[in-house]
Amino acid sequence: MEQKFSPSEQHLLNYINLHQQDMHDMSIVKLSEEANVSTATIVRTMKKMGYDGFTSFKYSLKETNPGTLKAMEKVDKEIKGAILKNEQEVTKTIESLNVGAIEDTIQKMKAAKRIFIFARGFSELIAKEMTIKLQLVNKYCEMHDDPNIIRTISKKIKKEDLVIFISLNSETAELIEACKSCQKNEVTTINITANAQGLLHDLADINFVGFKSPISYFPDYEVRSRLPLQVISRIILDAYSLRQT
Repeated sequence: MEQKFSPSEQHLLNYINLHQQDMHDMSIVKLSEEANVSTATIVRTMKKMGYDGFTSFKYSLKETNPGTLKAMEKVDKEIKGAILKNEQEVTKTIESLNVGAIEDTIQKMKAAKRIFIFARGFSELIAKEMTIKLQLVNKYCEMHDDPNIIRTISKKIKKEDLVIFISLNSETAELIEACKSCQKNEVTTINITANAQGLLHDLADINFVGFKSPISYFPDYEVRSRLPLQVISRIILDAYSLRQT
């Protein structure tokens, strides 16, 4: 049965036919802007043409326009590189984990009267997740990200408590100061990091060091991936939950 195209869909087809050589560089959003149609119209049109979506349509152009092949392969390699970077961070982080250290951490978490989690920057997101999950299993847990509050509270934490630091580089001044305060009060400290050379790593009682890829897709900003830290925190939380049940 022949597919009938709406006026907007026919307009899109006309635009694609006139600019076919540009399709390999376009995203669905860019095409939407250039052709002045909605992304929903693009998806509907592609399906009527027999494609799963705009990307599968672009791949079909390889057969009809060999000039697009090289550009598409370049995009493929870049995307695969991004996937490989994340896979490497996860795999190498898991391989580096010490089962004994995980067991010690779980026992200290179970024995602690209170757990305090300190983090700064993007590491705060991981700290918040840990805090919520520990609270869900009825463990007293506080999370703090304000430098002044971290400095103040760390001086009041007691020996029967536990402090977890989440710090990508282990060089954040207020976290280092807080760890020193914990040492004075004989409070056990655990550090989740990606830098074994950081001062916080040297101060903490137990360290978990994730693998941080040297590749950054945001080189102009200090927004390095926290994926290794997230992997470690989730494994610790899962193991703790298993021990609880």
